Amino acid sequence: MENEDVEGGMEDEFRSPGRKYRPVVAHDRAVLEMSSMDHGSSSNADARMAKVGPREHSNANQAAVPANGNVNGSESQHKLELFGFDSLVNILGLKSMTAEQVVAPSSLSTEGDDGPHPYERPRVEEIKLGTMMGVFIPCLQSILGIIYYIRFTWIVGMAGIGESLMLVTLCGLCTFLTSISLSAIATNGAMKGGGPYYLIGRALGPEVGVSIGLCFFLGNAVAGALYVLGAVETFLKAVPAAGIFRETITHINGTRAVEPIESPSSHDLQIYGIVVTIVLCFIVFGGVKMINRVAPAFLIPVLFSLVCIFIGVLLARKDHPATGITGLSLKSFQDNWGPAYQLTNNAGIPDPKGEIYWNFNALVGLFFPAVTGIMAGSNRSASLKDTQRSIPVGTLAATLTTSAMYVISVVFFGAVATRDKLLTDRLLTATIAWPLPAIVYVGIILSTLGAALQSLTGAPRLLAAIANDDILPVLNYFRVADGHEPHIATLFTSFICIGCVVIGNLDLITPTVTMFFLLCYAGVNLSCFLLDLLDAPSWRPRWKFHHWSLSLLGALLCIVIMFLISWSFTVVSLALASLIYYYVSIKGKAGDWGDGFKSAYFQLALRSLRSLGANQVHPKNWYPIPLVFCRPWGKLPENVPCHPKLADFANCMKKKGRGMSIFVSILDGDYHEHAEAAKLACKQLSTYIDYKSCEGVAEIVVAPSMSEGFRGIVQTMGLGNLKPNIVVIRYPEIWRRENLTEIPVTFVGIINDCIVANKAVVIVKGLDEWPNMYQKQYGTIDLYWIVRDGGLMLLLSQLLLTKESFESCKIQVFCIAEEDSDAEELKADVKKFLYDLRMQAEVIVISMKSWDLQAEGGQPDESLEAFTAAQRRIGSYLGEMKSRAQELGTSLMADGKPVIVNEQQVEKFLYTTLKLNSTILRHSRMASVVLVSLPPPPVNHPAYFYMEYMDLLVQNVPRLLIVRGYRRDVVTLFT
Repeated sequence: MENEDVEGGMEDEFRSPGRKYRPVVAHDRAVLEMSSMDHGSSSNADARMAKVGPREHSNANQAAVPANGNVNGSESQHKLELFGFDSLVNILGLKSMTAEQVVAPSSLSTEGDDGPHPYERPRVEEIKLGTMMGVFIPCLQSILGIIYYIRFTWIVGMAGIGESLMLVTLCGLCTFLTSISLSAIATNGAMKGGGPYYLIGRALGPEVGVSIGLCFFLGNAVAGALYVLGAVETFLKAVPAAGIFRETITHINGTRAVEPIESPSSHDLQIYGIVVTIVLCFIVFGGVKMINRVAPAFLIPVLFSLVCIFIGVLLARKDHPATGITGLSLKSFQDNWGPAYQLTNNAGIPDPKGEIYWNFNALVGLFFPAVTGIMAGSNRSASLKDTQRSIPVGTLAATLTTSAMYVISVVFFGAVATRDKLLTDRLLTATIAWPLPAIVYVGIILSTLGAALQSLTGAPRLLAAIANDDILPVLNYFRVADGHEPHIATLFTSFICIGCVVIGNLDLITPTVTMFFLLCYAGVNLSCFLLDLLDAPSWRPRWKFHHWSLSLLGALLCIVIMFLISWSFTVVSLALASLIYYYVSIKGKAGDWGDGFKSAYFQLALRSLRSLGANQVHPKNWYPIPLVFCRPWGKLPENVPCHPKLADFANCMKKKGRGMSIFVSILDGDYHEHAEAAKLACKQLSTYIDYKSCEGVAEIVVAPSMSEGFRGIVQTMGLGNLKPNIVVIRYPEIWRRENLTEIPVTFVGIINDCIVANKAVVIVKGLDEWPNMYQKQYGTIDLYWIVRDGGLMLLLSQLLLTKESFESCKIQVFCIAEEDSDAEELKADVKKFLYDLRMQAEVIVISMKSWDLQAEGGQPDESLEAFTAAQRRIGSYLGEMKSRAQELGTSLMADGKPVIVNEQQVEKFLYTTLKLNSTILRHSRMASVVLVSLPPPPVNHPAYFYMEYMDLLVQNVPRLLIVRGYRRDVVTLFT
């Protein structure tokens, strides 16, 4: 679009008398390009709040003081007046820090004692649980599940006492270390619902939290099916007549059994399992109150059955009527010390022709669900009175209690029966129980049903907590309000549980449950390890018995156990977690939870910044860090915080998009009055940067003027060697047609400030025509290399070639030589220099006289016209300066300072820029982009003169980069 850009002119009827910049209409290019951009979540309420400055607040406080100056009122109301706070700010501040919703006050005044307090929180009638009922009993019910009752004696018979002790120690150590990590994280602040998901997500970020949280949810849902199948299997063994389909085993290891062994059919397990799952779901639908009423009824018979089992072991004799029961015997202890790994059928009965071979690794996968359940208390964290006390005490107490019981049970079971009895009697605990096996049958059924109840209670709440964080939109169906039951999540969990019950094989489900639990435990340990290692100021857990080495050991132990069980299951579970992580990172909503990774990045950045030092970076390690001025000249629409093409150009200065850009905008005015407006503008600019897929940060500076703001930015922006080294600014093409007389002074001041601050400068002319990534360019990139700039111009041309829009272009280097110089020798030197720099370019040497305009056959007509017009304008400006000086009786003044005008030197500068412009038009009229060296502003020349020189230089060149390097090399010849 010719002579029309975002900041271009406008019809006269749209201009107001005192307005310097034109209004913006709907068909402007900036508006059209930015119309589809999402500008973040800044609301009208935020905008209204931004208008409330400190002065209004101060006036409001003054209005609250009585006019007569009497201060005999409430002392508590005014004792913090000196600090600028109201007496209630403490309460409001503390409540807001705990992320609880507080009713906003309508005024700063408070009512009397008779009236209601305006800040009184609404009371929510919700039952909160203590350590015993909220953590210890749920953990105990989940840990003491089906594995102990109907698989533990079989595991002792298969692995032997020695390796069973190793097995219990390995799994118990894993859960004990995880409990310590869980206690440390849970006591590091207030904890909402979600249990381990909440802890992992706030420590490792939303992506890791959601991926591991969903896996843990699946683990709990599948574990519910595991416990249901265990209860049904026990019932069918206790009451064989209840089986619809019966299976009888008469041979063990190829020999006929002494007595037939009844084995439940898979079809019976499926039918009864579905019925039991539906009944448990109805209980869960009743809510936490019903579960709390039912929990003791499930737990008390379990504890009684455990007592009966241990009494039965102590009272068992060699003449016990059951075959294979020897009582506590040293011979049985010695016989059962070693392992007896062998083939078994699907029912676990030894069979040489069986399909399943058991070893230590397989037994780890089978037994590990017997030590899981330590998260049962943290899953219900939203229902606890004091999470920071209940979770560590209740979880560790349950873990130590059950681990000690397992160790004792290994010794007792190994010494009380023969190996054949241990391997063939899945319900040996009921066989040896005192006084009747029925007590243990009831205990087993209630224990497994209680564990299933805890799983079906915790899993929906975990899913609801993930949905409430609004990270994944697909989970919005499971969101629930505070204090409400997650009915939809419970229904979904029930369908998963029923689907696993249909499988009907307990031994196939347990490895899956184990993997999901181990993945969650590893996440908890890694979270504590990261937080403990970083030791951020916010890391102050009340639980002091922890160390990063213990958490690291726990995480490694979880991973080792996963691979011990099955590398294939491990790969599948990790792949599932990775897929969820990838899906969350793409589809999820970004959330900053102050996770440990952010703290790690921060510490790594600080350490890297210190390691860079303050010395100059070697040219091999030099990266462009552009400081991009977003709106330096003219006026953009309110919803466009930056020229749409500036981010595209900033991306062109990076290789493969790697690097950092700093986008800066300056607001004129007083900082106190515009502080809130600056924050909103910074938020909009950050949104714009993300929209343009540009790696960079946004900064808004409030200053009395643009010149002062830039001078402060160029001195202070950045840290150490991460300070911006290139200033990118748009060429002010509008200054003449808009008659903006302040632009020349500001423009020249910016260039001089960059020279003093040792910053490189890139001025973009024709920014509106700059191509985006989809607009292919097939011309040339022409460099007019006039002065030594440290190789910056050459490097920029190479960076342009890495972009899709310029990858088809070729580079031409034009060297400007004096007429009496040896052009061929200069060309050879430049070619050798470019070859050593690994740069492909065509070298062209041009002889040019810098003074005599008539040395050649003449100039193009448009260049001569521009030259003549510039001479006329400079003469007129100089005449005004002289007239003003004569009136005031002073020397020549311009831009508020004295100047010395050498008219012969002014004419020389005009001739030089005219000659360079005509050379560019002659050789590079069809070039995709032209790069030319930036002449510094002459000393003691008015800024108006320099703008005339620059206008003559850029005349009729559609796309031009004016580059000035700084006092260092950015390219090197050496490896």
